[in-house]
Amino acid sequence: MKVSSIRFRLIVWFASLLSVVVLAFGAYTYERSWHYQEQVLSRFLANRARLVEALVLNIPSHGEPWMVQQIAERFSPESNDRFVRIMRDGVKIYGSGPPNDHSFEPAEVPLLDFSVSTPVVRRQSLPTDSDLLIASRKVEIDSHWYTIEVGSSLASSYRVLHGLGWTLACGLPVVVGLAILGGMIILKRALLPVERLMTSAQEITLHQLDRRLPVPQSGDEIAALATALNQMIGRLDEAFRNSSRFTSDASHELRTPLTIIRGELEALSLRSDVPEEVGESIGNLLEETERLVRIVEGLFALARLDSGESQARRERFDLSQLAETTAEQICMLAEEKRIVLRCETAGKTEIDGDRARIKQVIVNLLDNAIKYTPPEGHVIVSVGVRDGLAFLEVNDSGSGIPDSAIPYIFERFYRADEVHSREVDGAGLGLSIVHSICTAHGGSVSVRNTEPSGCCFTVLLPCTS
Repeated sequence: MKVSSIRFRLIVWFASLLSVVVLAFGAYTYERSWHYQEQVLSRFLANRARLVEALVLNIPSHGEPWMVQQIAERFSPESNDRFVRIMRDGVKIYGSGPPNDHSFEPAEVPLLDFSVSTPVVRRQSLPTDSDLLIASRKVEIDSHWYTIEVGSSLASSYRVLHGLGWTLACGLPVVVGLAILGGMIILKRALLPVERLMTSAQEITLHQLDRRLPVPQSGDEIAALATALNQMIGRLDEAFRNSSRFTSDASHELRTPLTIIRGELEALSLRSDVPEEVGESIGNLLEETERLVRIVEGLFALARLDSGESQARRERFDLSQLAETTAEQICMLAEEKRIVLRCETAGKTEIDGDRARIKQVIVNLLDNAIKYTPPEGHVIVSVGVRDGLAFLEVNDSGSGIPDSAIPYIFERFYRADEVHSREVDGAGLGLSIVHSICTAHGGSVSVRNTEPSGCCFTVLLPCTS
């Protein structure tokens, strides 16, 4: 999964937000649990303090020994891990013993300030790192002040909180992990319509603009996106059809007047009474007319390719044989520049396609290689099968192509080197035609520079053998 993908970012945002929410909820639960336990224990101790106070109020009638006996029988502070202490005028008259759980030492509990007269619940820290919660009451009997303290260790509450903390610490990552996993599954299912749109969009090629993307019946933003994309494809289809129609019509209409102009110029050039200066001008006009004719023919060929002409003329043929025959036919151009043209094949290589158009690919690539290869150079055509695809490679020993021009070399009217290109006849449409033919046949064409000099054009086509 790419870090910059929307899926990764959504998962990160979801995980971060969920972690913050879960951590906040855990902290809130931990704090509220502590306050709840403290409040419950405070109410319990305050209630016990009132019960002990009721016993203290009976001292005048029954005596202090009776009170001590009643506290031991009714409350059993040692057995219940409680703390009870009763002071009379600042002097202790009763104090409970050490609790059974040894969570604190009663003797370490400091005395309550005698000046405090109102009921109070306080937390008391002891030197032994123990904490007590103590409820205190003060009552006057026969001119004597009795102070009642009932307490309990917070160790059990700490243990409960410690267990809760471990539960949260161990459970929250699991909960977050499961939530993230569930979020990923939900996100994947939620993005399935988008993936279907992507797959359908990738299947729509230049010759399939009449196809449309599937619109989910969900009525949500994805459905609106699919509808908008279909409308855009419809506009592109209409614009492309208009452009192709204009190119085809313009090319077709220009062919007749150009043919007439060329014929008239050729007739003038053959006349003996034409002055030499005029003859040179006529020759220049003929050259430019020929160039214009080739441009028009190239545009006409591209328009027919864009309209899907090559799809209607399919037949099975041997690419190796076609390459050899074409190389033999064009070898005259190579011999004029003293260039060695060689064809290397690896046996029969059958493909399905328009034989005339594939031959045009070979002719254009060989013509291009011969044009840009200096005298005494070489051009090698190779045909074979590689990774289940038929390949045709044209290697030359020319000057190569600038690296900055390689991404644009198959664009229409693009010339890699304007100054150098003016010296070589051409309109900048040959490689565009090659690219269009290969694309129409479900193949591809690419180019790379070779060492020590030259370049290599590689055509890949579906193989039937």
